Amino acid sequence: MSVLKNLIERLQDLPGIGPKSAERIAFWMARRPKEDVKAIADAILETVATLETCTLCGHVAESDPCSYCADTTRDAATICVVETSRDLEALEQTGEFHGRYHVLGGHVAPVEGVALEDLNLSTLMDRVASGDIREVLIATNPTFEGEATASMLKREIGAHDVTITRIARGIPSGGEIVHMNAAVLGEALRSRSNFDA
Repeated sequence: MSVLKNLIERLQDLPGIGPKSAERIAFWMARRPKEDVKAIADAILETVATLETCTLCGHVAESDPCSYCADTTRDAATICVVETSRDLEALEQTGEFHGRYHVLGGHVAPVEGVALEDLNLSTLMDRVASGDIREVLIATNPTFEGEATASMLKREIGAHDVTITRIARGIPSGGEIVHMNAAVLGEALRSRSNFDA
């Protein structure tokens, strides 16, 4: 296999990159000065070597605990549960949420064989069971999978003495948190209500 063909196949492993995009990127790299391509490769390797998963919340960060869990000015009694670290960062950009986060690492997807137990659930339940949590804001995406995940989380968390809220419906159904602008996300956070499914 040629090195160019191998690169095209490897690039297709990236999310959102199909055969045509992979081919375009590979040929772009082949025409660039070697220093430019090496800088990209070095940045990828540095990222992989540096980032780790926070053992408290599951966020992908440069430290463990992550900066959000280590920040003593944040409301430790309020947890916002999100699907991914990208969702966490999107919500954080609003400046509206001042509690702590919990990253599930995905959503329930029966077709793909992903059950609630396959997600970062046990550490969330440990946090809730500690008795130190007052509110759990479920901010999964308003997709079919996100709604199913939210319902299952509500059932699991409901056995504990905490207020369960759901992100407001300001986010369109079928949309994803990471694709919303800060104004929409800010309104959704301000308008959250009790989760009565």
